Amino acid sequence: MYYLYVLKSLKDGKLYIGSTSDLRRRLSGHNEGKVQSTKTRTPFKLKYYEAYSAEKDTRRREAALKKDGRVPAQLKKRLSESLQ
Repeated sequence: MYYLYVLKSLKDGKLYIGSTSDLRRRLSGHNEGKVQSTKTRTPFKLKYYEAYSAEKDTRRREAALKKDGRVPAQLKKRLSESLQ
């Protein structure tokens, strides 16, 4: 399985979107400061994830969330309580 995930920084409250084939390992990496793009924003809490059987579908969804400003806004609206 492949996972698209949304983390929330407990330091600055901002969201981070990523993808992985091992969600537990990746979350640990983020929280241990091993991920270059997030190491200054630790700790993180997993707020949302989606599971896919194909890596290509996961990467496509991640790109859509990161590129199209409407998609993250829709996700935030749909998950307004979960992302708090």
